[in-house]
Amino acid sequence: MNNRLDSENDQKAAEAACLEKETCGRLPIVLVGIMGAGKSTVGKQLALSLGLPFFDSDHEIEAAADMTVQEIFDAHGEPEFRRVERRVIERLLGQGEMVLATGGGAYMDEQTRALMKARSVTVWLKADLDLLWRRVSRRGGRPLLKQPNPKKVLSDLLKEREPVYAEADFTVQSKDGPHMMTVDAIRKAIKR
Repeated sequence: MNNRLDSENDQKAAEAACLEKETCGRLPIVLVGIMGAGKSTVGKQLALSLGLPFFDSDHEIEAAADMTVQEIFDAHGEPEFRRVERRVIERLLGQGEMVLATGGGAYMDEQTRALMKARSVTVWLKADLDLLWRRVSRRGGRPLLKQPNPKKVLSDLLKEREPVYAEADFTVQSKDGPHMMTVDAIRKAIKR
């Protein structure tokens, strides 16, 4: 019974969000969430299934700056990185329909979040800590893994960011299984 009510409530929320945005069919789809949620992997498959271009904001930032994200942070600090990130995301959102995967901190910046909310359909890929940890720990190059207690750092980061991520137009659970399960859940939520 609860699952059915949740589904009905989710459907009503989806309809309200689309009406508020006028249409979910013409706006860029922006995936937000913490590292390891699957934004890039799912985003590529979502774009392919919808016949839309896919962009990863971190890759676009690196191309624009001719530096890695870490090099930008090291040389210029987080405020400058967030400024560059906001400019790149604004440029991308001006290009029309697409799927855009953002870095984990992009939605935390108030100005960038306002920009995304105004010019796209935002989808929070929500994942529980254990799934995030399994995914993040497989990729050895992440700075998080160099911390003394990386799983606790990830847990604290998740607790800090969840209330902000919850402001997205839609919340879709990142599935522990084939990524197409998550793609299908996103398409159902945004009715595309």
